[in-house]
Amino acid sequence: MRRIWIPQLIASLMLLWALNTANPYGYYILLRWICCAAFAYLALQALVQKKQSLGWVLGITAAVYNPIIRVHMTREIWSVINVITIGIAAASIIALKVNEAKNTPVDKQVKGAH
Repeated sequence: MRRIWIPQLIASLMLLWALNTANPYGYYILLRWICCAAFAYLALQALVQKKQSLGWVLGITAAVYNPIIRVHMTREIWSVINVITIGIAAASIIALKVNEAKNTPVDKQVKGAH
């Protein structure tokens, strides 16, 4: 069983923690690296599953968190973006899992049910 939800869980937990204003600057740098990598990976997974729209959303999300070419915004705007990103991560769990179940051969689905 693939665990496609692990990148979303890690990113979401880090994004929730990022709402704490007492975090050191280094935490936000780490957050950018983790989110960029996680959402780039998820974008590729969406494209493999032929979900181009989701792939674009996840790819743009990865670009927003790009640690090399940074997008500079105020802390308040970043907080809103972080909450929206958590929603995107949650939606991608459902979207990618639904398609994964559709791509599983019937005999594997029946076998897994026993």
